[in-house]
Amino acid sequence: MATKIRLQRHGRKGYAYYHIVIADSRAPRDGRFIERIGSYNPNTDPATIDLNFERALYWVNVGAQPTDTVRNILSNEGVMLMKHLQGGVKKGAFDEAAAQKKFDAWKADKEKVLAGISEKNKSAEAAKVKARLDAEKAINKARAAELSKKRMEALEAEAAAAAEAAKEAAAETETEAKAEETSEVSETPEAPAAE
Repeated sequence: MATKIRLQRHGRKGYAYYHIVIADSRAPRDGRFIERIGSYNPNTDPATIDLNFERALYWVNVGAQPTDTVRNILSNEGVMLMKHLQGGVKKGAFDEAAAQKKFDAWKADKEKVLAGISEKNKSAEAAKVKARLDAEKAINKARAAELSKKRMEALEAEAAAAAEAAKEAAAETETEAKAEETSEVSETPEAPAAE
């Protein structure tokens, strides 16, 4: 029986996640399977992979053929590298300890690269947040300057109106004073005219 390592679709429309299964190559995609060895969720960033390393290595060693996507998943998880290293041990190129040492070095390098990418993403996100904050501060500063300009214009208009009112009041009092003078003058008895 030819076996395949393939993905089996689950989830809802627009939000699919997959089980990594060992199945007969003639079975349909979501049909019967022999063993479930992990899961793959591409909806998260980065994609979440949960894999039983030992069982995946066992099935690859006994000849199960992975699909293209599963081959990429197994390569990223190190299953294909371990199969290659075990082939070197069988051929006598190096011993089991050297193979494990190479695998551990590869895993450490991969974790370092992933940590660097994660750090780069975090710093990029922090830079975006800082840029948004700076832009918002600039907008707020411009709004505050515009508001203070409007307030100054309003104060100047009030001062001009007050000055105009004071001028009008002064002109009114002056007119009233003149009117009183003229009324006083008209109230004084006039001397009789000489005949």
